[in-house]
Amino acid sequence: MARPLRLEFSGALYHITSRGDRQEAIYEDDDDRKAFLSLLDQVCDTYNWVCHGYCLMNNHYHQLIETPDANLSKGMRQLNGVYTQTFNRHHERVGHVFQGRYKAILVEKDSYLLEPCRATSF
Repeated sequence: MARPLRLEFSGALYHITSRGDRQEAIYEDDDDRKAFLSLLDQVCDTYNWVCHGYCLMNNHYHQLIETPDANLSKGMRQLNGVYTQTFNRHHERVGHVFQGRYKAILVEKDSYLLEPCRATSF
């Protein structure tokens, strides 16, 4: 059975999470965190995203991303894919860094916006 398509539209706001494979760390040191944030900045520029907030945990991350151009899947493929390559090269590893697909919850700007900010301490 095929995975359901993601709901993408211009101006959408998403609470995105992605967890480490086998719930393992996705950042081993501050260089990894800096590399991830630099890449997030590049993806935001390339795909015209607005990052309203983020929280980097040891084995997962949270982001609050607005997509003016309805391109969440393309940007997330770039973010998680390039970060995996960077992480593996830096630590001389191969294989997955992230567990399965990222999760993207569509946020209603008026009613839900503050809750992910409180829950993850953006």
